[in-house]
Amino acid sequence: MGGVWVAAGVMLVAAAVVTMSRLLMGPSTLDRLIAVDTTVAVTMCGIGAWAAFSGDTTVTYSLAALALVSFVGSVSIARFRVPDIRDGRR
Repeated sequence: MGGVWVAAGVMLVAAAVVTMSRLLMGPSTLDRLIAVDTTVAVTMCGIGAWAAFSGDTTVTYSLAALALVSFVGSVSIARFRVPDIRDGRR
């Protein structure tokens, strides 16, 4: 069973690294928005995996808080985002 936790941890770290690279390299604000949402989702998966591994359910309240904050943040950014201007065109 220990191999499953190691594999889950390795995959979560790999997902976080790929997401952070997209966050830093993203050419547009929407790329960065998706990267931030994915980072929050990977964080939520990590918290859920930790709760399953440790058997401690007190950390699950943070999952609900992260889900609500992420949803409200994504909707507000998508609603009030100004389009990127490239080469003088919209």
